[in-house]
Amino acid sequence: MTPAYPLIDFDPVAFSVGPLSVHWYGIMYLLAFLTFWGLGSRFAKSRPWSGWKAEEVGDFLFYGMLGVILGGRLGYVFFYGFDSLLQDPLFIVRVWDGGMSFHGGLVGVILAMTWYGRRTGRTFWQIADFVAPLVPIGLALGRVGNFIGGELWGRVTDVPWAMIFPSSLGPGATGGQGLEEAWRTGMLDSFARHPSQLYQAGLEGLALFVLLQWYAASPRPAGAVSGLFLAGYGVFRFVVEFFREPDGHLGFLAGDWLTMGMLLSLPMVAAGVTIMVLAHVRGESIPGPKNTEG
Repeated sequence: MTPAYPLIDFDPVAFSVGPLSVHWYGIMYLLAFLTFWGLGSRFAKSRPWSGWKAEEVGDFLFYGMLGVILGGRLGYVFFYGFDSLLQDPLFIVRVWDGGMSFHGGLVGVILAMTWYGRRTGRTFWQIADFVAPLVPIGLALGRVGNFIGGELWGRVTDVPWAMIFPSSLGPGATGGQGLEEAWRTGMLDSFARHPSQLYQAGLEGLALFVLLQWYAASPRPAGAVSGLFLAGYGVFRFVVEFFREPDGHLGFLAGDWLTMGMLLSLPMVAAGVTIMVLAHVRGESIPGPKNTEG
């Protein structure tokens, strides 16, 4: 008997230099930040109505990185891993082991944008509407990192594109000759799951990126682009949650369908739609920076 589904068992360490191990997860974050800088510099030149200069993108990136990393980790710990924190306080700093929350990262970035706006004399919406279309590619890269790390897998299924993730099999089944032999004989086919990380990369990443690039290609009322980002992400995330396995220590929050990801995404959809409607009602254009020095 031959296996019907592929076994996703990548080495999470991309390479090592002496005692230093570089994880794929970290590389994806680095690529995400570099992509943000490259695309942001290009958009600053091609979209003069944004009020941004190419060199200012790198200045903001520093604050954005802090917001993503600190907010994403704290959000994951408090939304999804608080029990682990109580058992091991050092859990909060083990970013290289995975475990980042988009919703926590979003809060961190909002704080970073607010701080940067005060330093440069920009309005919040001028920053948010410029930053929002740059984010989805980074989200896609982060989900690819989840896929390589074999985490955040989907629910059990028999669809032709299902995959087997060793970490979903329970303790003691994360690698080794025995695991590979069981896979080769087809014994693990019943454990195949949706590759929900790739669904998220495709929807929250690529699809949202295309949508925002289309919408932001022309001047929009202040707040409209940001509103579309929030609503679009919330809808895509809500849909993917039907295929993604709920966190084991949380399970379903209600019935056999409501997950924490859904609960956190619904307010985003409501807020995004509200912001878009108000933006078009007001019809205010995005002002340029009041003071770009300091």
